[in-house]
Amino acid sequence: MGWSLNLGTIAGTTVRVHITFLLLLAWIWFAHYQTGGAPAAWEGVAFIIAVFVCVVLHEFGHIAAARRFGIRTPDITLLPIGGVARLERIPEEPGQEFVIAVAGPLVNVAIAALIFLLLGGQAEMAQMAGIDDPRAGFLARLAGVNLFLVLFNMIPAFPMDGGRILRAALASRLSWSRATQIAATIGQGLAFVFGFVGLFYNPLLIFIGIFVYLAAAAEAQNAQIREVARSVLVEDVMITQFARLQGTATLEEAIEKLLATTQHEFPVVDSGGHFEGLVTRNDMIRSLKESGPSAPVAGAMRTDIPRIHRRKCLDESLRLMQEDGVPAVAVVDSADRLVGLMTHETIGEMLMVRTAVEDGFRFGGLRGNRRSVGQG
Repeated sequence: MGWSLNLGTIAGTTVRVHITFLLLLAWIWFAHYQTGGAPAAWEGVAFIIAVFVCVVLHEFGHIAAARRFGIRTPDITLLPIGGVARLERIPEEPGQEFVIAVAGPLVNVAIAALIFLLLGGQAEMAQMAGIDDPRAGFLARLAGVNLFLVLFNMIPAFPMDGGRILRAALASRLSWSRATQIAATIGQGLAFVFGFVGLFYNPLLIFIGIFVYLAAAAEAQNAQIREVARSVLVEDVMITQFARLQGTATLEEAIEKLLATTQHEFPVVDSGGHFEGLVTRNDMIRSLKESGPSAPVAGAMRTDIPRIHRRKCLDESLRLMQEDGVPAVAVVDSADRLVGLMTHETIGEMLMVRTAVEDGFRFGGLRGNRRSVGQG
């Protein structure tokens, strides 16, 4: 996610904080300083940091559960509205998604229970409910925040955990796509409720409503893409008309192709047409500044780009792009020659085409009239 600072890596997961979170800390400090001076300001900042430590632990609850099913989590990002963990793939089984989704709130329940024990069981519900009351005890307020996080995350709307629990329950009886559509529709309905209530009580609810609505729409679109991808081959939707770079090319030649085309990703091949790597627009510009136009393009290319055979199912290509976080996947034939590219833009175009044509349309029928660049 852009505009994020890297805080480090914990157990293989990178923890990032979005720049807007730092702005939140500055605003909290200023607001508390206005009412209680520097001591109140620093206490307010400390409380927010403690809350987000709990949020990180919540996310690592999801991460620990996901790893039980062989799903890695490359990174988590802290935002003013909470944390976002990026799983390498969506769990395939409803039971797996249920366990992963419920693990986060259970961590908050455990934190609240631990704080309650530390207070000797003397924390009153009034203290725990007074989250925004600085007169209440620090730990009592923190316990209250954790209970609030449980309740908030159990709302049946994406991207909250309750939305994923609802989808898991529906998917036990319906198809994954249908379950996602129902859960997304419920989430979007709740988003309108948040926005309406926010008009009269708290404007923050309006922003939460917008966030929930967009997240629900994104989940519905991803489910639709996955459903289509299971019945489509890579060769049916791959890009076949694109500029290539030879491994001996210079950055100057690469920049010329960049300016002459609309491509952002350029595959690098050897003399036999075998894929060697990929150079993106950003790679070119960065290397141009560091090494100059006469430097070889091989020094700027990425070699971590996965390859997939043209006859593989598109679902496999999507999985590779999601797990590895790469801008493209190289499509090769049986002789390992480059014959196409799969990019995120390609997936979006495929979905737009599908929604514009009648049911039962086969992508291969359309692509059969286009020139291919290889056989295999």
